[in-house]
Amino acid sequence: MTRQTAPDADPPVSQLAGPGRRRTHSWQDPTPIHARLHEADGLTVLREWAEGRTPPPPVAGTLGFAVARVESGRVTITLTAAEFHCVRTGIVHGGIAATLCDTACGFAVHSLLPAGAYAISADLNLRYLRPVLVTSGTLTCTGTVKEVNARTALAQAELTGPDGALLAHATSTVLIRGTGPGHPTTESAPR
Repeated sequence: MTRQTAPDADPPVSQLAGPGRRRTHSWQDPTPIHARLHEADGLTVLREWAEGRTPPPPVAGTLGFAVARVESGRVTITLTAAEFHCVRTGIVHGGIAATLCDTACGFAVHSLLPAGAYAISADLNLRYLRPVLVTSGTLTCTGTVKEVNARTALAQAELTGPDGALLAHATSTVLIRGTGPGHPTTESAPR
């Protein structure tokens, strides 16, 4: 069976690709990272990653982001916009901005947690303010905890460009799970 297309229809992406670019990356087994979450509080775990003493989670290598600064209740991550982040128009996919904001919010909450506890997003409300282009350079996303209790936290994130312009703003409700000294929740991790 042959597929017919109208003469003015866009050609398939495979015909537009031309000589391909290639990107490869590797990551370390995340099992030791998971074990470390039960041994050390969240602030320590995040600082160890930022200082290169423990490997980053695999998603960091996949997208190319890193932790730049860690404080109690405030975490900054960075990412340099690249072609592999873009849609066909040269604009960085909105999911990249959402992932950065979600990660910064979650890490900010995690920085306040005792050993054995972890943070998972319940929601993410995101406002895109300016387009992020492949030429945008290094993006900075800072997550800050606004409110926290035993089971939930409210965090916000601001994504900015190299010139400090606000590109996106997000708020997130973050669930706190796990067990640890001084932490009452006992729910198991989601599947």
